[in-house]
Amino acid sequence: MKKLFLLTLLTGFLLTGCGNKKQGTQALSEALPIEVARPIVKDVTLTKDYPGYLDADATIALVGRVNGTLQANLFNPGERVKKGQLLFIIEPTTYEDAVAQAEASLKTAEASLDYARNNYERMKEAIKSDAVSRIQFLQAESNVKESEAAVSNAQAALRTARTNLAYCYVKSPSDGQISLAVYSVGTYIAGAVSPVTLATVYKDDKMYSYFNVADNQWLAQNLSEKLLKPNPKESYYVTVRLGTDGKQTWRAKLDYLSPNITLSTGTLKLRAELDNPNGLLKTGSYISVTLPYGEAKNAVLVDDASIGTDQLGKYLYVVNDSNIVNYRPIEVGQLIDDTLRLVTKGLAPNERYVTEALLKVRNGMPIRPIMKERR
Repeated sequence: MKKLFLLTLLTGFLLTGCGNKKQGTQALSEALPIEVARPIVKDVTLTKDYPGYLDADATIALVGRVNGTLQANLFNPGERVKKGQLLFIIEPTTYEDAVAQAEASLKTAEASLDYARNNYERMKEAIKSDAVSRIQFLQAESNVKESEAAVSNAQAALRTARTNLAYCYVKSPSDGQISLAVYSVGTYIAGAVSPVTLATVYKDDKMYSYFNVADNQWLAQNLSEKLLKPNPKESYYVTVRLGTDGKQTWRAKLDYLSPNITLSTGTLKLRAELDNPNGLLKTGSYISVTLPYGEAKNAVLVDDASIGTDQLGKYLYVVNDSNIVNYRPIEVGQLIDDTLRLVTKGLAPNERYVTEALLKVRNGMPIRPIMKERR
């Protein structure tokens, strides 16, 4: 009887062991196939983004500086104009007459000067033989000086008249893009007393991006030593991004650092110069400026889409050697190459993490890992 009991008990143990092994194999085969990956480890440049705006190299107001009717508008609003191109004509008749009068006055003054000089030369010879008095000689000398002054005044008056006439023909001071005309043809322009703005030319072949950096960030990132380099060959460059997706980028060279901190905002103003040969960039555009400030050696990078967010912050689902999912809080840094996120704390370079299907996994869940193929 006792031997029969022992035999029965041993048979039960054997059957139970076989059942557990079968259940483990079945559980492993029924585990969800989940894509996993190991972090990418490489050196990266650390950057920080700042909002900013663009401004043209020069914004030049075209002004009317004479009085008269606006007779012609010789451009199409928004077009590109050339340096020296005639854009406006303000009634020149009065100023042409003034030039003619000034030219006549100059000729009269020059004739008077010639007569005064000839008379003076005769007086110089006559006084040697006492043919004229000393008073007559001095008077002739004085007439020469007065005539010379009259010629100088007439020349100045002619230059002024010609300058005023030139103001009737408003030309572009540089290449650039022109705005709408402020006044229509036929409008009376009273610009002699105070100049009147007629339009604006934007010299935009070169643009400037302006942005502000907080003083504590400036000190923490030690940017002074990087930006204020004595060697011009070691220029400091930033990336300017435009558009809602930030896909349009330009390389810009920092060329200005504010000498003071703005007390109201606690920031330093910086400026970067960039070329704009096609005129795509416009004054007043809002931009994002990416400023490099350091290097991270052997940085741990994961797919940004693999990072979850909850009330505690950012997390990953990490898969251990037994293919069990573990919830792992992490600390993250900047986005790299638009798809990878820098992990500063919480993940080792050799660990695996769940790359997708975050809603299908949970802490402590067994999975069947499938390694992601990197391209």
